[in-house]
Amino acid sequence: MSDPVIRIENLSFQWSAGLAPCLDIPHFEVQAGERIFLYGPSGSGKSTLLGLFGGVLLPQRGSLRLLGVELPQCSASERDRFRAGHVGFLFQQFNLIPYLSVLDNVLLPCRFSSRRRQRAIDSGRSLHDEALRLLDHLDIDTSLHHREATQLSVGQQQRVAAARALIGRPEIVIADEPTSALDADRQIAFLDLMMHESDAAGSTLVFVSHDRRLATAFDREIALPAINHAAVLEAAA
Repeated sequence: MSDPVIRIENLSFQWSAGLAPCLDIPHFEVQAGERIFLYGPSGSGKSTLLGLFGGVLLPQRGSLRLLGVELPQCSASERDRFRAGHVGFLFQQFNLIPYLSVLDNVLLPCRFSSRRRQRAIDSGRSLHDEALRLLDHLDIDTSLHHREATQLSVGQQQRVAAARALIGRPEIVIADEPTSALDADRQIAFLDLMMHESDAAGSTLVFVSHDRRLATAFDREIALPAINHAAVLEAAA
């Protein structure tokens, strides 16, 4: 078996000195191409863990390797470059740039990463056409492509954020509650696209949600408290 895409060993994270850790994970691995459904109650550390995966946060202790790179040993600029080039993030709050158009928001990762740009072009389309393809699959009408992100509905903004995460075929796609603003039909279409695009690119998908009805589409369903000893200790206190 090849090396894991994500590997954690004896990781501990706390928000400030003197506070108990909110994450204490002895061991966790994700293999290349896996589709992981991660769930847990509010406050269990799901978003914090995703922040660590993206190198936005750093653990106080332990090893965190993505694609063989030990993120805690990288500088802030190195982590930024790594995230831009290798990780597609779909944030819970979308994080779209409000004054940019829908199309420019989708293209943004390819402006920061030559790797993502080249991988998008390698699909056989122009960068512009690849963005249009993703928006079309996510049912974003062409009449909306040049509107500012703030002029879209919450559900539309969420789908634009998904297109931005997927463009350039990143090796790892991380989605934080990505279906919360979608109705049931759009949830199914959204999941189908995420699975299709992840499979086509060979991407590993880590999908966080409280809606366990969606878990059947994934390779593994993981309860965060099952791997996070901090959550176990808090529940026992």
